[in-house]
Amino acid sequence: MKNPYLLDCYKREFDAKVTKVTDAVFVTLDQTYFYPTGGGQPYDTGTITSNGKKYKVMFVKKENGEIIHEVSDLGLKEGDSIHGVIDWDRRYIHMRYHTAEHILSHIISSKTGALITGNQLEADKARIDFALENYDKEKILEYIAEANKIIKAGHEIKWYILQKKEAQAALGDKLTTLAKGFSQEIQEVRIVDIIGFEKEACGGTHLKNTSEVGEIKFVKAENKGKSNRRIYIVLS
Repeated sequence: MKNPYLLDCYKREFDAKVTKVTDAVFVTLDQTYFYPTGGGQPYDTGTITSNGKKYKVMFVKKENGEIIHEVSDLGLKEGDSIHGVIDWDRRYIHMRYHTAEHILSHIISSKTGALITGNQLEADKARIDFALENYDKEKILEYIAEANKIIKAGHEIKWYILQKKEAQAALGDKLTTLAKGFSQEIQEVRIVDIIGFEKEACGGTHLKNTSEVGEIKFVKAENKGKSNRRIYIVLS
């Protein structure tokens, strides 16, 4: 697998080879554990070391099926062996927020029928957008309290790859609570399975156990249009 972070979110260091360099600082590897920005989750940062020189990884994106790493300096070339090190503190807080968002989004969706219209996670907060005409703060607080019970219960989380037809048979055609649905182009589906709670297709990085999330705390809620609502949360 070219993107093994999908099956091992806890890997902090890895070895790989440079397969392409574009405009001197945009580097493609034969495999990578750096997460590219996408799905509301920011990219990983860290370092790549090759031939005794260390390069900072400034930005990571996915483009035309390839993961491209923008590095801080010139010098890497095709065929170079590299050692990658991920900024673990940044990665881990993103994992905590992403798993928290999954739990809370599933509860909101199952309780209200609302689909998730957007999300964004950062190092110090996260937001969830959902389509719902009527809601009140007390209900949101109830959903967060329920999510915290799931977190505290310590559900094991597993990740695995299924062919799309297998995934649809297991989860249904939609595969996700996201309003935009699931890309028709993707044929291999990565499943995030919170054992005893929910399963969903997702390409982000996640925890091994819900207890690692900590506690979700409500910050505020906003109306973002006729039926679009937004809530902000932090973790402690």
